Amino acid sequence: MADGGRSATKAPPQAAALRYQAETDRAPRVVAKGQGALAEQILRRARESGVPIHESQELAAALMQFELEQQIPAALYVAIAEVLAWAYRLEADRTVAPADRHPDLPHVRSK
Repeated sequence: MADGGRSATKAPPQAAALRYQAETDRAPRVVAKGQGALAEQILRRARESGVPIHESQELAAALMQFELEQQIPAALYVAIAEVLAWAYRLEADRTVAPADRHPDLPHVRSK
């Protein structure tokens, strides 16, 4: 595909995985990251393990800048908190029967 006379190439996929254990971590840590085939393997393992996958090219690119086991900086707290809240809602939605859901609260459905 051309864009203004320049050829455009699709960037390889990127993926990053975070771990947050409130008892021991002051902030979430980057525990896996990669691009291309490694990113696809990270995503495959997440799917197989039932780990929610949030797609954001911008956030993945930001997380790729950090070393493995490095805690995320304060500048990313809000973005990561939103992703964690989404993941917790998703998990709660999987475990709560439809009749038990509050009608005014948003619910995220898994595929």
